[in-house]
Amino acid sequence: MMRVRLLFGDDALDVHGGSGRTLLQMKKACNISFENLDYSVLTDKCKGPQYPAKPCCDAFKEFACPFSDAINDLESDCASTMFSFINLYGKYPPGLFANECREDKNGLDCQNVEQSKKSGGVQIAATQSSLLMLTAGLLALLLQLF
Repeated sequence: MMRVRLLFGDDALDVHGGSGRTLLQMKKACNISFENLDYSVLTDKCKGPQYPAKPCCDAFKEFACPFSDAINDLESDCASTMFSFINLYGKYPPGLFANECREDKNGLDCQNVEQSKKSGGVQIAATQSSLLMLTAGLLALLLQLF
């Protein structure tokens, strides 16, 4: 069962690992470009000042579930990076999703998120990246010819 752990929940400050040295070790960089994703699924459906739980949590799951493996990787900075950009683009109050969106102690269940929605954000980022690479390659080829 796929789960999204909310690292800003009750266990946000828990130490994961056998020794205190893990706190000093840097986390590996996230391989997902959260800065380039479309946050409109969140910003269109989760609006203040009330921030109703059902639409906000459904939107959060729709956005976050495609990245659940990366978000759950405690050795990467994906979760903190994702939440930083969610809060930057949505200007949400601190802890909104951690406090409102809880299904059980393990996090959120991503099984009921439609498969077509799960690949949407990743596909857009991959398409933009491929287009950029193709454009750069064509530009380099043109410069070589002249």
